[in-house]
Amino acid sequence: MSRITNNEYKIWITQLKQRVYSTQIKASIAVNSALIQFYWDLGKSISEKENIWGSKLIEQVANDLQSEFPEIKGLSRSNLFYCKQFYRFYSDELVQQAVGQLQNTDIESINNGTSKSQQLVAQIPWGHNILIFTKSKEIEEAFFYLNQTKENNWGRETLALQIKSDLYNRSGKAITNFKNTLPDPLSDLAQQTLKDPYNFDFLTMTKPFVERDIENQLIKHITKFLLELGKGFAFIGQQYHLQVSEKDYYLDLFFYHTRLKCYVVIELKNTAFTPEYTGKLNFYLSAVDSLVKQPDDNPTIGILLCRDKDSIEAEFALRDIGKPMGISEFTLVEQLPDNLKSSLPTIEEIEQQLTKFD
Repeated sequence: MSRITNNEYKIWITQLKQRVYSTQIKASIAVNSALIQFYWDLGKSISEKENIWGSKLIEQVANDLQSEFPEIKGLSRSNLFYCKQFYRFYSDELVQQAVGQLQNTDIESINNGTSKSQQLVAQIPWGHNILIFTKSKEIEEAFFYLNQTKENNWGRETLALQIKSDLYNRSGKAITNFKNTLPDPLSDLAQQTLKDPYNFDFLTMTKPFVERDIENQLIKHITKFLLELGKGFAFIGQQYHLQVSEKDYYLDLFFYHTRLKCYVVIELKNTAFTPEYTGKLNFYLSAVDSLVKQPDDNPTIGILLCRDKDSIEAEFALRDIGKPMGISEFTLVEQLPDNLKSSLPTIEEIEQQLTKFD
């Protein structure tokens, strides 16, 4: 049989493939929703029966269920414990009602992103859920990570990294003047986009180093850098050249933010914040707005990253600045110089010294 190669067939087969993919996604969500519902019901039942039969119930239930269903991994003692923890974490009356309705969740509405935030529990794989409810201190923090996982399509390792870096308590914490310089709701979205502090622990810097060294390392690790900046940042250039009145100026790091629809200038300072830094950044933002920004772009935003800052001083510095900018700290791992490393005792030498006191 000869292959059909006309355009009508190609269009039709492409549509068919898209339907297969769509069906796979819906089926995967439906299966995950049913599994999460089962774990919720299991955790609820175990919590209630423990009050009657005591704390050793989980071990006996695990043995009995695994004997009957040896091929099902989710019936282990540890997973039954997670089911109970899952139920108890979300046992707040309002949240319990939301999670308890997962069985009736409209899969189509989930796929279209129109469901309530509580229903995200049903869309997140069980391994992700375990990370979230075991590491979160409160329900609001859990919902934050559920939303971020769904929105950014995080794998489990990325989610674990973001939780470890305390993203929940860093998001939206930068000192900014966005309320005075950007219209609503853009100002709120921009505020939530910034963090304080930024965690660059994927860099290992050896003293002495300057801002350019940090820039180079950030670009070398651009994937991790973009992950820390957050969704929407598109890298344009390092030491981006601008010419103003026949003089040359260079922006440390230059981005475009696809969600905010604006250019973003990041200035790095390997020192504590001083008010003079805002004046220079304000100049750069004016230059970008005049020379680069298009009519349909939102105002350019500046982010000043320093090693340390006084919050009151930073707020005063931004008070009368006309361009939107934020001030945050950044952290990184500093290694000892080689000449100091060589003067430190080795592990073997320390152990030898300790044995003298045995």
